[in-house]
Amino acid sequence: MATVKELRDLDRKDLLARAAELKQSIFDLRNKHSTGVLDSTADLGKTRREIARILMVAREKEIAAAAAGKARE
Repeated sequence: MATVKELRDLDRKDLLARAAELKQSIFDLRNKHSTGVLDSTADLGKTRREIARILMVAREKEIAAAAAGKARE
């Protein structure tokens, strides 16, 4: 699990790739949960929050890029 500070060091492409990996992980965790194999259901919530953090930082970068584009005009 990465902190927001660590995530801000990554570029947007890497962030979105990491979010896609975690979404696949959520799918796997849900399958394990439905079959009763999942050891800790807290992993589902932790993974969801990690995805939210990643998408938040990606959106911050998108907004900053748009603001920089407007500043140039």
